[in-house]
Amino acid sequence: MTKATDKSKPLADLEKLPYFKLMTKIVVAALYQFKHLPDYKDLQPRLKKLCDQHQIKGTLLLAEEGINGTVAGSRASINALKDFLNMRFDNLEYKESFAKDMPFRRMKVRLKKEIVTLGVPDVDPIQMGGTYVTPKDWNDLISDPEVLVLDTRNNYEVEIGTFKGAINPKIHSFREFPQYVKTLDKKKYRCVAMFCTGGIRCEKASFYMLSQGFEKVYHLKGGILKYLEEVPAKKSLWEGDCFVFDGRVAVGQDLTLAHYESCHGCRHPLSKKETHSPLYERGVSCPHCYHRTSPQKKAAARQRQQQEDLAHARGKKHIGAIMLSSTRFIRHS
Repeated sequence: MTKATDKSKPLADLEKLPYFKLMTKIVVAALYQFKHLPDYKDLQPRLKKLCDQHQIKGTLLLAEEGINGTVAGSRASINALKDFLNMRFDNLEYKESFAKDMPFRRMKVRLKKEIVTLGVPDVDPIQMGGTYVTPKDWNDLISDPEVLVLDTRNNYEVEIGTFKGAINPKIHSFREFPQYVKTLDKKKYRCVAMFCTGGIRCEKASFYMLSQGFEKVYHLKGGILKYLEEVPAKKSLWEGDCFVFDGRVAVGQDLTLAHYESCHGCRHPLSKKETHSPLYERGVSCPHCYHRTSPQKKAAARQRQQQEDLAHARGKKHIGAIMLSSTRFIRHS
């Protein structure tokens, strides 16, 4: 029998089997679509009710330009949400990965001006955007020396992993991307290949670069997550791990969990080595933010962490921990 044979496999191999994913893991769904939603405010309570009924947790953002978010739940729950969304969104960009534990602590459906904030008016990916490149064709494109390979993510994301030869703009938020583009010579860089975590930032970034006069702009369809899922490790040009905006912090090849934690003070991903730094204090600071935070802020964070530890010892969830967990990952992929 197949399952009898599978029992002899290492856990890492078992986790890749379909029945293992269906029966033992939380499904993490990342999704987005740019689509005109004039009734997005009316959609909010319906989505919230559905997610609460099915014990789905995470964050969904709704705006007149579409939907974006990452949520987690059981297989049946995520299927129910997807069925609901498919009735309104005919071209949903959708990716799944898996977690052993729930990576979110509550469910939020938020109304926003933009589902991914670039801060530039009249940027409409529905009307125009760059050319999609599938994961299987991505290596050939970025191996061309004439192509500018551009990582559109925040600096702290890039630091733990990126594609070989990619340029890091060293931005601290997506709002800074337009200013970075203005420093590029559009005559020199006639062909640009860009990427981000799940693809949504590149939808707007590619539109913006085309509007600024860049001739050819390509972007990785499905983002880094789709590439890590579909491209075998032996052929991969990805170096390091990929930061994700949930409690897993980072994933690696085949979307397996990478060994990082996130600093509660600045949200920077931390390796095991960094957590052994004398500047690291759980829930308070890390080597990346220690010198940037005041003694007062550290004291407040320390008090919050102590309250969280006491609540955990009593088997309860401290409200501060819930608020932090549900807001710290409200970002865009």
